[in-house]
Amino acid sequence: MDFLFGDLTFIQRGVLAALIVGFICPLLGSFLLVRRVTIISESLSHVTLTGISAGVLMGQTMQFMDVNPLYSGLLFALIGSLLIEKLRQEYRHFQELAIPIILSAGIGLSAILISIAQTGYTEWFNYLFGSIVSVTQEDLLFIIVTAFVVLLIMIFFFKEFISISFDQEYAKVSGISLKGMNFLFSLLVALVISMSMKVVGILLVGALIALPVAAAIRVAKSFKQVMFLGVLFGEAAILSGVYISYHMDIATGGTIVMSAMFILAIVACLQMIFSRS
Repeated sequence: MDFLFGDLTFIQRGVLAALIVGFICPLLGSFLLVRRVTIISESLSHVTLTGISAGVLMGQTMQFMDVNPLYSGLLFALIGSLLIEKLRQEYRHFQELAIPIILSAGIGLSAILISIAQTGYTEWFNYLFGSIVSVTQEDLLFIIVTAFVVLLIMIFFFKEFISISFDQEYAKVSGISLKGMNFLFSLLVALVISMSMKVVGILLVGALIALPVAAAIRVAKSFKQVMFLGVLFGEAAILSGVYISYHMDIATGGTIVMSAMFILAIVACLQMIFSRS
């Protein structure tokens, strides 16, 4: 991988990874907001933490096997996304129950595995709250490939995702497989969470998915504007958060999220001012 990213410094790798994440997260968040299921990202993030914990533990106990926690986290996130959709079908009239069930299981298993794994505080802090300086060449390649796959699926199934997000009855009449599209969409959420955890951290990735879109929805007049403004606000939060965290030597993920909160507050205040005038 040296021939791809060998000339990049650790800061450049981290900023590039952050910009990619800032672009992808709000795109997905736009669909989650319309479907009113943004909380799914929180449950899958905790399942991802379980996978990372399992990967770290396997790396310690299986010396003959080199386990990258990023990949084990992705695997668990994919399994978690499938379980959420399965539970949503089982609890047809109480679909929201699927999310706390998976969330609780993820937290419980994570706590057990972290207590078993003999790992330093710094490594867990990076996974939980993000650290762009810890983004390696392999991590950057993982983020780029995952982002490309997510974009490809979004473009190819854009009309189907729009249909099931705004009118599931119409989508069903049109011959769209609701079960298949819902499973595919859950897989997208898992992919985005997995690619974002090294930048903003597992516990904060849900905020980067929701906050820029929450700001965009206050001023946008169409769904495409929500997506465009969401990406714009997401990138603004990323750039300002990275800049502030680097110069003040504070947690990157937390600073990015607080930047997104600040943008949301500014947009809300401006909207109130202009609506009164």
